[in-house]
Amino acid sequence: MLNKMGMHACLLATSFAPFISACADNAETANKSNNPLNLDPGMNLQDYYTPKYQDSNIHSNDLFVRGTLPIAPNDFIGVPQLLRATAPISTRPDPDGGYSTGEGDLNLFDIFLLKTDGVQLGIGPQITVPFADKDELGTGKWQAGFAAVAIDASPRGLLGALVQYQRSFAGDSDREQVETATLQPFIIQNLEHGWYVRSTGTWTYDLKNDTHYIPLGLGGGKVWKDGPNILNAFIEPQWTVDHKGKGLPKFTLFAGLNVTFGK
Repeated sequence: MLNKMGMHACLLATSFAPFISACADNAETANKSNNPLNLDPGMNLQDYYTPKYQDSNIHSNDLFVRGTLPIAPNDFIGVPQLLRATAPISTRPDPDGGYSTGEGDLNLFDIFLLKTDGVQLGIGPQITVPFADKDELGTGKWQAGFAAVAIDASPRGLLGALVQYQRSFAGDSDREQVETATLQPFIIQNLEHGWYVRSTGTWTYDLKNDTHYIPLGLGGGKVWKDGPNILNAFIEPQWTVDHKGKGLPKFTLFAGLNVTFGK
């Protein structure tokens, strides 16, 4: 009887093995694509469309073109690095009552991966270059600060956060000084067949003017392989659940396409 039960258990395990393996592969693929500390080169197109602002009838749009390049440990720096560059194409209200569209300020950061096993940890410097075409599309200030990331990855998904701080140190003397901090929690739950649920709203604090807004997002996406590469399409509506100050986003639609390049 015990032998028969053991045989049945083996047959059952064997029959489910491909399914379990496929689920594990899907989870690993999804985590690679969604993890900001993944050590593979990538290119992202991410769009924030804000049709509603607090106490205002304006709208805005920010399309981020983002590239990530890993650097292996070397004799000078003994830990991996991730270089990330983000160039926005923004639409903002202009002084004439219309809207301007063009390039915004360029952001660069270099993350040093201090811990890659278990909970991954990374920290490094960042700088923002006043690259905007027009005043309303950027700050007019050089800014510097740091970025720090902590990510816990498991077959279930990702849990972690990205923290950034910046302060202006040079630039147009007629423009306001800038000091900002952001916190972006990552909550991603993997599902079957490459689907996942996500919440990644960025909490933004204007420390200079003592204002803030905190969005809560709930969306979904799907990852799939195209040869050695991983593609990831998603959409995430975000509602502001707390704010201080006027003219801050009330609702934002966040969507994007991420490409992780394989070998």
